[in-house]
Amino acid sequence: MNTIGLVVNLKKKGVVCLVGEIVRWLEGRGCKVLVEEAAAGAIGLARLGTAQNCLVEQAECVIVFGGDGTLLSTTRKVASAEIPIIGVNLGHLGFLTEVDLPEVLPALEKLLSGNYIIDERMMLEAQVYREGQVVEQFVGLNDAVISKGAFARLIMLETYVNEQYVNTYPADGLIIASPTGSTAYSLSAGGPLVTPDLDLMLITPICPHSLWARPLVVAPESVTKVVVLSSHGEVKLTMDGQHGFQLQQHDQVILKRATNKAKFIRLQGRGFFDVLRKKLKEETVRTCE
Repeated sequence: MNTIGLVVNLKKKGVVCLVGEIVRWLEGRGCKVLVEEAAAGAIGLARLGTAQNCLVEQAECVIVFGGDGTLLSTTRKVASAEIPIIGVNLGHLGFLTEVDLPEVLPALEKLLSGNYIIDERMMLEAQVYREGQVVEQFVGLNDAVISKGAFARLIMLETYVNEQYVNTYPADGLIIASPTGSTAYSLSAGGPLVTPDLDLMLITPICPHSLWARPLVVAPESVTKVVVLSSHGEVKLTMDGQHGFQLQQHDQVILKRATNKAKFIRLQGRGFFDVLRKKLKEETVRTCE
């Protein structure tokens, strides 16, 4: 890898010094480094500033400095260009990020020497139809969530898979998740854990007012349709917990597997179950403290 893009979450403590050190290290090994324009100026590396579209076109891989949220937003930006990503965890849990702070330089040594694999992950596409017209479209990695606002009343969500009626859920909402998203909101709502090498979709109701309503696993080629029946309060579609769109009564949300896949750089020696045990244990300890 000779041309490397950097995406930097400026809100993370110590990130300016860290990225400066990494840039010097990479350039010392003959790499061309590109940094998103806004971040480059803020960390004193304006000479490396590159427009986002140019960074996506030129970079052979992207290193993300932040947490899972930063990695999710970057994945949506670069997935169509099929650029592999590796995350340096400066956040909380770090399910998606590959490298923790103490391992940064050894990890980069592996990256430059080609000692890695590419882990491809299924993504989701959501379209909102209103009176027969597409009014919004999202692509995401983790999940699409249809949920109520601050009001206390349940919302009614009429749900179909491949045009076959499934159920009308009286619930706080509905999560449609990818295998990667099975460790996110869907897990908190009682959904199953799924290994990320699978292609499938999870449909997980949020606090359903129905004893038999349980998470549902459907095939990756399935098309899920959710019709908003409720007329009261706010109902919103959120992709990856980051992009939101206000829904109206009778809106139809169509969810399916996206055309592109996310590509993550994985360094040898860390498997899904290793990460799962470590991260869930860390979260349990934090919760109990």
